[in-house]
Amino acid sequence: MKAFHAYDIRGIYNQDFNKEDAYKIGYYLPKLLKTNKILVGRDVRVSSPEIFENLTRGINDAWADVYDAGLASTPMIYWLTAKYNFEASVMITASHNGKEYNGMKISRKQAKPVGYDTGLSELEAMLNKEIIACSQKGEIIPFDKKDEYIQFLKQYIPKNIGDLNLSIDCSNGMAALLIKDIIGNNHSYIFDTLDGSFPNHEANPLVAENIVDLQKSVIKNQSDIGIIFDGDADRVMFVDEKGEFISPDLMIAVMGHYFLKNKDNTTHIIQDIRSSKAIGEYLQKMGNVEMHTWKVGRAFASLKLADIDGLYGGELAGHYYFKDFYYSDSGLLAMLIILQVIADMKANGKSVSQLISEIKAYANSGEINFKIEDKQGAMEAVKSYFEKAESVTKFMDFDGYRLEFLDWWFNIRPSNTEPYLRLIVEARTEELLENKLSDIRAILKEFV
Repeated sequence: MKAFHAYDIRGIYNQDFNKEDAYKIGYYLPKLLKTNKILVGRDVRVSSPEIFENLTRGINDAWADVYDAGLASTPMIYWLTAKYNFEASVMITASHNGKEYNGMKISRKQAKPVGYDTGLSELEAMLNKEIIACSQKGEIIPFDKKDEYIQFLKQYIPKNIGDLNLSIDCSNGMAALLIKDIIGNNHSYIFDTLDGSFPNHEANPLVAENIVDLQKSVIKNQSDIGIIFDGDADRVMFVDEKGEFISPDLMIAVMGHYFLKNKDNTTHIIQDIRSSKAIGEYLQKMGNVEMHTWKVGRAFASLKLADIDGLYGGELAGHYYFKDFYYSDSGLLAMLIILQVIADMKANGKSVSQLISEIKAYANSGEINFKIEDKQGAMEAVKSYFEKAESVTKFMDFDGYRLEFLDWWFNIRPSNTEPYLRLIVEARTEELLENKLSDIRAILKEFV
């Protein structure tokens, strides 16, 4: 089925999957995850109620109970899964994708992600089997714990948050369900009503046109920082007081000011394979830090952080993972931690742009997409060219390729969710960056 991917089940509803598929997924989930009760939450997309109805009917027909969390953010479902010891949960969402999309993020015990390599492939195979109805059925049990989740997040509110002037774009998504109950109404909010048709912009902050309104709000209101969430609030991104977008991976370094205070032992932190070298270099000035570079996506990052008993970490896409959040990601928790740092910096006369300028030590291309059929061939061609032309100082091959050289590096990888080959190049100078980009584009031209 087209909707099964490395991290989750996701696609255009009624094209890549439909309500019959949702029913079958529900029916086979209890068997896959060996449980008779499953926590289910959903976002505000127009198709979410129909998917919920059919998914939960399937679960009940498999003689398992549904604990209905109602409307929720994805991180809220992770938190409830682990806190209440559910063996399985489903969040109905398509995250940052357009309104015509929907999907499911499935977790097992302790909110560990179920990816294609850890269960989704088995589930996909099960859908071809004939369903044998059980003589007994489960039930749907209301499980509204929103207020409890809000109280958990309130622990992280900066004491001096009142000193900050914030502009916040909820993208008409699930952050709007929670954020005002956490930090109050006294901020400049835009698109803060729940609307699964996403009437203002797609809930994907990585697309430049989707942050334009936030940038305008920051300038108009002279805000200290601008904040924008994706559709299910597991990602958060920022713009500085000048309205300039901040590369999300750099916020891993910003969080060091919160997490590395008074740390004597080695602190383990994760970043994804696309992350700037500046992050580790900055954090290592603050303490005994070991940076771990790993694959892109929660299905990999969350498990890796738990495996190394890491303290926190993040990704270029704006996901941030925390040991104290069951090794899962939360946009709202990341926002609160970063605001603690920003409030302290402001008290000492330092702006967000000044802080970022101290971290950012390289010229960076950002992620560039190439629509290429022969992704592997293109990757091999780029890798082979530079292995012959220059001395490689570090090589990684677990999520595409990352080749590092004395003054620059690149990562080239196939998208797990879209038909693209993705490229990032980083160099000591803009001139070197442009030269290397030109070389790589020339190689890839043969494959486009």
